[in-house]
Amino acid sequence: METKKFKTNAKCGGCVAQIAESLNKILPREQWDIDLNSADKILSVTSNQSDAVIKAVSDAGFKAEKID
Repeated sequence: METKKFKTNAKCGGCVAQIAESLNKILPREQWDIDLNSADKILSVTSNQSDAVIKAVSDAGFKAEKID
């Protein structure tokens, strides 16, 4: 599996917690991380489920845009 990166609009630990509730339903916690220190709040995911990741983040009320 390769690591995919997504630009998000998460702003704080509370945002990450909301996203976590949704992402943890489809991926183990150790397969994803959000870097709140990056300008684009990058979500890194080790998975081949790009569409499912975007949907999970969206279901949590946030945006995720795949970065090539």
